[in-house]
Amino acid sequence: MAGSWYNNYCHVIELAFINQERKGGIMIAKSIITSVLEAALSTGGDFAELFIEDTSRGSINFLDGQLESTQTGRDFGVGIRIFNGLNCIYAYTNSFEKDSLVKTALKAAQAIRGNTSGIDIVLDETKPVNIHRIGIMPDTVSKKEKLELLKAGYYSAKSYDPIIGQASARYIDVIQNIAIANTEGLYVEDGRTHTRVTVNAIAEKDGQMQTGSVSPGAHKGFEFAKSLDIKAIGEEAARMAKVMAEADYCKAAVIPVVIDNAFGGVIFHEACGHGLEATSIAKGTSVFTGKLGEKIAPDFVTAIDDGTIPNAWGSANIDDEGAKTRKNILIENGVLKSYLIDKFNGRKMKMESTGSGRRQSYRFAPTSRMSNTYIANGESTKEQIIENTEIGLYAKILGGGSVNPGTGEFNFSVREGYMIKNGKIAEPVRGATLIGKGLDVLQKIDMVGNNMDMGQGMCGSSSGNIPANVGQPTVRVSSITV
Repeated sequence: MAGSWYNNYCHVIELAFINQERKGGIMIAKSIITSVLEAALSTGGDFAELFIEDTSRGSINFLDGQLESTQTGRDFGVGIRIFNGLNCIYAYTNSFEKDSLVKTALKAAQAIRGNTSGIDIVLDETKPVNIHRIGIMPDTVSKKEKLELLKAGYYSAKSYDPIIGQASARYIDVIQNIAIANTEGLYVEDGRTHTRVTVNAIAEKDGQMQTGSVSPGAHKGFEFAKSLDIKAIGEEAARMAKVMAEADYCKAAVIPVVIDNAFGGVIFHEACGHGLEATSIAKGTSVFTGKLGEKIAPDFVTAIDDGTIPNAWGSANIDDEGAKTRKNILIENGVLKSYLIDKFNGRKMKMESTGSGRRQSYRFAPTSRMSNTYIANGESTKEQIIENTEIGLYAKILGGGSVNPGTGEFNFSVREGYMIKNGKIAEPVRGATLIGKGLDVLQKIDMVGNNMDMGQGMCGSSSGNIPANVGQPTVRVSSITV
């Protein structure tokens, strides 16, 4: 299997992809790494990098009262990236053998033609400070124990109300070990462990089905799953499905919208966050290009991307280019302060990395991505925001959506919504979709709550699917098309 394609940032080539059983740790001798890096620069590149990975995954699905599937898998490989000025080539292989790695690097290097020579590669190992303590490694826990957890969540959802026709529960864990080395002398290793539990419920009424879902996750081991009130999670998924199944459809209007905390932050993540990534900024295709230092939101709006929150779903000790993760203040008191920048796009922008280079695996070249992105607390309470809204929509839980980073145009489904009438939450409504532009929504935020919380999701972009937290307190937007 071999091929090549272009993404927007780096020419990617798949090379030497072979079936090979990998045993033991992921680390490769530094002498081999140095040889591969030297081969990568053999045609004149000015920078080369190796991303070495060994990842184990496990999942269990429990559906309709029985075990539907259980899977375990392991993936390992090496990504090789080469720069020459503003040109980039990326190749990957799942061979850890020296000859194969050097051959892959040499083939990738054929796409580079430069004059750089004589780079002396001396790897200096650094050890990142580990802020993500793991209590119970998931691979030490039996499938039986994991399954019992799912059963409790499933039966809690299924027995909630006769209207719940179907329920399911899923458990996943991922143990990723990486090493990153480059021709600037960097050599660093890190480990990441993620655990997530999901309970889904489906309610049916008059031939219409509505779904409720709760999916907590963390950069933790099995201790996270054990700490969950799994029965309460099942009940919450079922409650959501029941309420929406019994709700009437939402009428179209342009009205104030109160967006609740936690996963409500997905609207900022999608409508604004992606536009603040150097992935778009470096090409000049984002609505935020060239706006550093400008007022783009009210004084009481501050937005942050923080990859350093201990054990948070989107956190890591280092990014996937080996840089320390940071707390990046994107918008401060309404003023655009920073972008999210990876190493390659930083070259284009003549700006330093912000520790935001992320990728799904060694099969993807890294690019700038969010980690834990949220709107910071304001001064209002949720109750005050509702009381000060004469009529509007209360979006308690948002669902999926999409955005065009170039224009900021977005649309989001409201998974659970209610009308607001005379300053009180009234009847539930279903089928609502929020439509607007990111910059416009930022400027129309007129109240910010003090109950910031986060929700977990998987963010997809050119460097694959990665865990990302979204968050905010309750906020009110003065008008959105619903």
